[in-house]
Amino acid sequence: MRIDRRELLWGGAAAMAASWGARPAVAGDDVRIGVIFPLSGASAQVGVDARHALETAAEVVNSSFPLDLPAARTAGIAALGGAPVRLIFADHQGDPQKGRSEAERLITQDKVCAIIGAFQSSVSATASVTAERYGIPYLAADSSSPSLSRRNLKYFFRATAHDEMFSAAMFDFLDAQRKRGQAVKSVGLFYEDTIFGTDSSNTQRRLAAERGYVVAADIKYRANSPSLTAEVQQLKSAAPDVLLPTSYTTDAILLVKTMDELGYRPANIVAQAAGFSEKPLFDAVGGRLNGLISRASFSLDMATKRPAIAVVNDMYRKRAGRDLNDNTSRQFMALLILADAIERAGSVEGARIRDALAATDIPGERTIMPWKRVRFDASGQNNDADPVLIQYVGGWWSTIFPASVAVAEPRWPMNS
Repeated sequence: MRIDRRELLWGGAAAMAASWGARPAVAGDDVRIGVIFPLSGASAQVGVDARHALETAAEVVNSSFPLDLPAARTAGIAALGGAPVRLIFADHQGDPQKGRSEAERLITQDKVCAIIGAFQSSVSATASVTAERYGIPYLAADSSSPSLSRRNLKYFFRATAHDEMFSAAMFDFLDAQRKRGQAVKSVGLFYEDTIFGTDSSNTQRRLAAERGYVVAADIKYRANSPSLTAEVQQLKSAAPDVLLPTSYTTDAILLVKTMDELGYRPANIVAQAAGFSEKPLFDAVGGRLNGLISRASFSLDMATKRPAIAVVNDMYRKRAGRDLNDNTSRQFMALLILADAIERAGSVEGARIRDALAATDIPGERTIMPWKRVRFDASGQNNDADPVLIQYVGGWWSTIFPASVAVAEPRWPMNS
């Protein structure tokens, strides 16, 4: 039944897109936007998927589609004579210092008017400081460390939730399970030794204490470690009721494979997305993660309420050969939000784009996300980016929390 539903949804989207006949953008000077992602190295697939997502967004901006999304209905930037958006990609290879130098190159040599990046929070931390120095807006599409928006930067913006917001939703879900009579007393923290992992663990440690959960395991590991045997043995011995991992794709694959080798099957996993939302993980570990729960900014099943999701997903699938996910949906929206600001600024000057971003007020219904709206506070953070929790069962993600948007009941414990 699920397969039929998806085929019907995407087939209808394809027919709608074909009937519209997207118009080419009016000729004009390119609006150059820098894009910094890992296009090589351990997270290369994330970068490849990000490129597909941003190129899909550029197609929406540069053509005309009757979608109720920012910058979708006009061809190019109308305020600049229909000028098309041109994406200039840079590969930071997962290295913060490479990210810093690539940001500077994009600004000084390629003359970009804004930058979008960068998946790894550690790279967004350095690249955004460079953008600040040159007065160029930096829009963090998916980097989620809370500290990024606490540095008093004027040119930094983030439309998506940060890890404190995500973690609060995760613990709200655990509280709801306890109220339903589930035995949820302890959690296990498992996190990499970067800004992403340490910020996430600090928040989860605090929330566990505030809400009365025992931290049965608190394990920090070296990112891109060749072995996680010792760490998994610690997890197995501690046997927390819920494992809360914060890892990128390569480490997530190694973690799951090591758990299988050592015969450790957590009762429940509630992940901080990142590697646990990526298709390569599920390709590598098969059904071993059936029942996994992840925090998310996006779920395909919202297409029943927001028709633009089906259309955009169909466009993305044609490029990437896969569905939008937690990362690519945020990357797609980042460019539309930036294009909307450039339209309102009527300029490619960094300061004017920055002021337009600060004045952004987009209703959630005009996005493909479950957000209330897009509106930035003085730190550049959108506090209305409501997270959801999704569960992976039988090869399909379903929204399970909060109840107001849930389409399925959670499977708890995950292997039940």
